[in-house]
Amino acid sequence: MLNAREVAFFILKDVSFGQSYADIALSRGIDKSQLSQQDRALATELVYGVLRRQRTLDALIDQFAKKKAHQQPNDILLALRLGIYQLRYMDAIPNSAAVNTSVDLMKKSKYSKELSGVVNAILRKISINQDEDPLNLPNDNEMIARLGIFYSFPDWIIEFFLQQFDLDETQQLCSWFNQVPSLDIRINPLKNSRIEVQKLLEQEGIGSKILSKTQQGLRLQGSHGSIVKLPGYCQGLWSVQDASAQQVVHFLDPQPGEVIIDACAAPGGKSTHIAELIKDQGEVWAIDRIASRLKKLSDNAERLGLDRIKIVQGDNRQMSHFENSCDRLLLDVPCSGLGTLHRNLDLRWRLNQERIEQLFILQQQILSACQKWVKPQGILVYSTCTLNPKENEHMIESFLQENSDYSLLESLKLYPQRDDRDGFYMVKLQKK
Repeated sequence: MLNAREVAFFILKDVSFGQSYADIALSRGIDKSQLSQQDRALATELVYGVLRRQRTLDALIDQFAKKKAHQQPNDILLALRLGIYQLRYMDAIPNSAAVNTSVDLMKKSKYSKELSGVVNAILRKISINQDEDPLNLPNDNEMIARLGIFYSFPDWIIEFFLQQFDLDETQQLCSWFNQVPSLDIRINPLKNSRIEVQKLLEQEGIGSKILSKTQQGLRLQGSHGSIVKLPGYCQGLWSVQDASAQQVVHFLDPQPGEVIIDACAAPGGKSTHIAELIKDQGEVWAIDRIASRLKKLSDNAERLGLDRIKIVQGDNRQMSHFENSCDRLLLDVPCSGLGTLHRNLDLRWRLNQERIEQLFILQQQILSACQKWVKPQGILVYSTCTLNPKENEHMIESFLQENSDYSLLESLKLYPQRDDRDGFYMVKLQKK
């Protein structure tokens, strides 16, 4: 049976070879393992921590190894990252355990004892220098690289942040993205109240606090274990949904009896939220291209006791039969996700400018096609979970110039370092 560090090692191997996204690889790897709850938590922290701090860890390898990080065989690189992460960021783990367990990973792999000795030597050098913080950062004249190494982001993302914020706020944002994400939940008002769910959680020793600027939100505090085993989940008393995503649907302001379309619906958090707010009275059309993700939406609607959601699989750019059919339209479009870098741990390493340009074109196509679905005097809400002005303000400015039958009602942008929640942009337009 594999131990927690071995499970983390093989999950990271999956991610590093591009075979899976981090959250999918972690879920699959943890589910296959026979780890205790405590060891599951350790494996999870190791995987997410190594991905989050990858550039910083590699800078230390560059400094203390004869070969740079990018020159190391993949297995050795992952073993070193795991060891250094424990040395640098996990105070509860003794240095000797961090070193020895990484050496053991090499001994069990295809590599010789000699290479296990290399891993041992590098980690012991770093361990000896721990008290002096051995990270050798570039000087202030190379600020972007300095911040990128210290906070573990690619230079282009640091540069992107500095274009929007001053140095102090950029550092606050980077620190916020390097935190372990909170777990926010949305109470189902058709079944219970926020106070009642809070009391139910407290009875099981789970603390929570009311989320500001949300009508149904709680933020869980401390460890909580498996989500599906928490009180009230299987009974449909609540769903997992970040505070910012909850605000989007309140911003849409759906009303009972209306026809509402969620055009980029999967996995369905916003669709089910809409159905809750209209008291399951009206029509909610949930559209997405991916059948497996829509299955999750269907399962959640059933768990929450919602009957008014109609699920449609297909490309929202090719659905002219919805023209002039809805009172409110939500376009929570696919985006670069630059407001969710704390949750999507490998995104900072996968994302690039070419991918953002592809998403920008897709967003334009979706907005152009779906805006025709709104009835006269109807409402369109466009939203993203990115901080990128090109995908946000610039997109809407261009849209309004080309579509004189729409007018701007209001907009809202949420910043993680200011609002303590995912970065989001939302704008409300009305059709004339």
